[in-house]
Amino acid sequence: MFLPLFQDKHKEGEDSAEKWPSELPLLPLRNVVAFPYTLLPLSVGQPRSLRLLEDALAGDHMVVLAAMRDSSVQEPGPGGIHEVGVIAHVERAARSEDQGYQVVVRCLARVRIVEWTAEQPYLKARVVVIPEEKISSTEVEALRRELVAAAQRMIAFFPQVPDGVVDMLDRAVDPAPLVYMLTANLRLEIAQAQEILAATDVSEQMRLLLGIMQRELEVLEIGQKIRSDAQSEIEQTQREYILRQQLKAIQKELGEDEESSETEEYRRKIEAANLPEEALREADRELDRLSQMSPQSAEAGVIKTYLDWMTDLPWSNLSQDNLDLDHAGQVLNEDHYGLDKVKERILEFLAVRKLRMERGVEDDDDRAPAILCFVGPPGVGKTSLGRSIARALGREFTRMSLGGVRDEAEIRGHRRTYIGAMPGRVIQALKRTGTRNPVFMLDEVDKVGADWRGDPASALLEVLDPQQNHAFRDHYLDVDFDLSEVFFICTANTLSTIPPALRDRMEVIEIDGYTEYEKLRIAQEYLVPRQVRVNGLKPGEGAFEDGAIRAIIRDYTREAGVRNLEREIGRALRKVATNIARCQ
Repeated sequence: MFLPLFQDKHKEGEDSAEKWPSELPLLPLRNVVAFPYTLLPLSVGQPRSLRLLEDALAGDHMVVLAAMRDSSVQEPGPGGIHEVGVIAHVERAARSEDQGYQVVVRCLARVRIVEWTAEQPYLKARVVVIPEEKISSTEVEALRRELVAAAQRMIAFFPQVPDGVVDMLDRAVDPAPLVYMLTANLRLEIAQAQEILAATDVSEQMRLLLGIMQRELEVLEIGQKIRSDAQSEIEQTQREYILRQQLKAIQKELGEDEESSETEEYRRKIEAANLPEEALREADRELDRLSQMSPQSAEAGVIKTYLDWMTDLPWSNLSQDNLDLDHAGQVLNEDHYGLDKVKERILEFLAVRKLRMERGVEDDDDRAPAILCFVGPPGVGKTSLGRSIARALGREFTRMSLGGVRDEAEIRGHRRTYIGAMPGRVIQALKRTGTRNPVFMLDEVDKVGADWRGDPASALLEVLDPQQNHAFRDHYLDVDFDLSEVFFICTANTLSTIPPALRDRMEVIEIDGYTEYEKLRIAQEYLVPRQVRVNGLKPGEGAFEDGAIRAIIRDYTREAGVRNLEREIGRALRKVATNIARCQ
């Protein structure tokens, strides 16, 4: 700011306005506005402008400078030039390496274009000088003092500005040169600078400039406050670090433990978690970082959250499988009627696992644990069947609904670089169950979506592939987690919307709708006892005849499953419960 380009007003005397031609060539200015009483360096490279400059150098060196309305136009016509510009004298001109010119012009006075006289080979115009009226009013003097004070305040933000500039401002008595000097050295928009140049009188120019300078001062003061606050925070952090190092030295001299109790607690949790080698290495690295930083820093909170997840996950906790085939068959029959194909497949899984354990067959890379996919219409018992399988195996049960999931991070988690990052829902579910081998139901797998955030179905390929899921890598943990012991069960209403690559990794078991006889048996053996218990009735207070059940099936429900059938049975039993409650 405030470069030494200003020329005193008295220097224009050698070229008085009476001697200037009224018709002059016009040089368009791109992204700059010229002001009187200033020296302006320019680069000239357009063929039309080069011809104009060469002719001016061969003549009286006088040109008119005016800003372009649109800087993207290469050779603007009369309509693309602002009406108010300056008359200037070319002081120096030197050839540049690109065959153009580097020139310095001395801007003399404001002019207004009154008529365009030529467009070829370059623009020419007839201009009239706009006189700078001398106004000696109290208002102008007050505006001048405000401008000088604002300029001095701005100079205080730039230590590199020479001290002589401040003295020069104090000596600036004439308001017009002062306005042009300040405007020429401020970083203004072209429209703002042109508005000041074209203003009718000096008082209007001073008001416009003062408003711009006051806004710029507010920006500079806010920026300085921000830098000061940031510097204070840095100094506080450095002070805390020095004090912490001194505290460690004192503790060492006293023979006290250097590590804080919090760090010790995390170290004990890491040792107790029985982490794999890669996870242990990563946890130790993060713990070392935590011990070297301030507990109040934001990064320390991120590391603590990460260590909490690493130590709370069931890296080696496995539920003991109940391999009694008779018990498993009894549990499955207690919970579901029919579904012989599904029950047979569960018993086969248990039988194979039992033989492998009894005969000492070790797992290898060719292992392919069962990943079942139950496909059928709503209400046939797909989800409840997963709970029965978990109860039969003696494992924990967890469920994740995939309906409407469109973000890949729901499966793989978010990277720790994001604020509020968390592991994916697979890892979260395993933390809730507390074991590494639960029965994990992926519900509504046929309703997974995809958008700009990723394709969750593609992320599920790694989860459900037996050859890959032993080294599943969540983005948040960034270490391998073994999912090979998880018993995955998927449910879907249709196979048509499941991607072929995902469907290829599952063993599909189709569950058809129930016949009327099967619905009758399910209602009498499962639904009615459950609804009697739910509605607070005793076993003998809510009996249904087979004919009543058939009537409900035929006349009040039309479905492949039994969900609406149970709802209608519950509605009938609520009427019974209401009558009993009224009689009492």
